[in-house]
Amino acid sequence: MTQLYVVGTGPGDAQLVAPKALSAINASSDLVAYGLYLDLLGDVCDNKQHHDLPLGEEIGRARLALDLAASGKTTALISSGDIGIYAMATLVFELLDQQLQGKEAHPEWLDVEIEVIPGISAMQAGASRVGAMLGHDFCTVSLSDLLTPWETIEKRIHSAGTGDFVISFYNPVSKKRDWQLNSARDILLQYRPAETPVLLGRQLTREDESIRIIRLDQLDAKDVDMFTMVSVGNSESKHIVNGSKEWVYTPRGYSKKL
Repeated sequence: MTQLYVVGTGPGDAQLVAPKALSAINASSDLVAYGLYLDLLGDVCDNKQHHDLPLGEEIGRARLALDLAASGKTTALISSGDIGIYAMATLVFELLDQQLQGKEAHPEWLDVEIEVIPGISAMQAGASRVGAMLGHDFCTVSLSDLLTPWETIEKRIHSAGTGDFVISFYNPVSKKRDWQLNSARDILLQYRPAETPVLLGRQLTREDESIRIIRLDQLDAKDVDMFTMVSVGNSESKHIVNGSKEWVYTPRGYSKKL
């Protein structure tokens, strides 16, 4: 049996990698990933064949993982966070879909057994750091317009504002994209108060982690980079301070029963 594990390894802290993810990596002879993800995993990747493709080579990584698995090598395609959320899992299935439509020339891919193993996402890690920010209905939006037109992204932000969802922004800025986050902020200010709490979580659960809680009207792209998770509360999200401790939670309505 040819086997491909599609593995999410969480936000960075080795203790947050699921046991099932570790078992899949241990069972694999070949690991396909962006090199940083393998570095974060440490010793568990020893004595494996590493296939390190840089950022921007996502399609190449998915193709390589399928090729390796189809050749009989038990393979793990690895991504940080949850590999099914803005990550590599979707590319694997898109390539299989293309093969079924006759647009690829790799029938051997269809014989590969695929198991997707989830991981803790950045939005979950960030929410846990400040309390219970995702305590009520929430959504995620990627601000990268490389593959999705800005008009579509903008419509989704308006919809999140109308629905009063807590919203987590993935890919908030990059060296070539520095305006979308401020535009998203201005849209959300049409729907929720200026003092709405915002989480800026950089390098979540890693050694150089930093956490800031600011107001929505203070959100500025210059304070954010590609390693930052941005989560914006809804109109009822609360920022509470107890001495040096700060928390954000989004109530579900239990106050009516307290």
